[in-house]
Amino acid sequence: MSEEVRLSKRMAELGLCSRREADDFIAKGWVKVDGVVVNVLGSKVGPGAQITLDKSAKASQRRLATILLNKPIGYVSGQAEDGYQPAVVLIQGASQWADDDSGRRFSPAMLRGLAPAGRLDIDSTGLLVLTQDGRIARKLIGEDSDIEKEYLVRVSYGKATTNVRDVFPVDQLARLRHGLSLDGKPLKLAQVEWQNPEQLRFVLKEGKKRQIRRMCELVGLKVTALKRVRIGRVKLGDLPIGKWRLLGESEIF
Repeated sequence: MSEEVRLSKRMAELGLCSRREADDFIAKGWVKVDGVVVNVLGSKVGPGAQITLDKSAKASQRRLATILLNKPIGYVSGQAEDGYQPAVVLIQGASQWADDDSGRRFSPAMLRGLAPAGRLDIDSTGLLVLTQDGRIARKLIGEDSDIEKEYLVRVSYGKATTNVRDVFPVDQLARLRHGLSLDGKPLKLAQVEWQNPEQLRFVLKEGKKRQIRRMCELVGLKVTALKRVRIGRVKLGDLPIGKWRLLGESEIF
């Protein structure tokens, strides 16, 4: 028989909530196991246990904010470092996109526990997700995440800054798709194709630190601009740089 595990861990594995949220819901009596309320932290359950959340827990989750930011150059994704501000400082009432149709406006409560679900380099722009929702964080950056992330990458090759596509070797493009390693480990298969003569389109299912820039360096390319335009099924769209909006109720990564 499989061993019992902590109820909070099992809830997180099932995608019901984060482990921190699970402990909160358990303490409030909002969790049932096989139809019985369990309100003791540290309780364990078997693999076949039926776990359900009270409507109060679901209502609490609906109030959690997930924010889509078009990050400008010069901001770090997470904690402040080397004198650079974290992207979360841009989440304020004045910078909420006027076309945000979520029906919710900024409130200070949205900042409580708000954290980036993934990284975007200081010298890169585009879609950055910040969330209070542990389920979304797990889906985007959990160990088993396979969410696609799409980037538009402007490059140069040696002295070539225009018509780079014409001079870049085809076999090196193939290496970008499959055949490179970083930090001693082979990279997953990537989609890489020319968007125009100076710009490549990358679609990745992993996110090592400065991955695209390092991949390009390995084949002799220099990245001159990088923008993330999609995460899963959620697109950056017309969101202006430096502005943010809330994830819509119908939007799913």
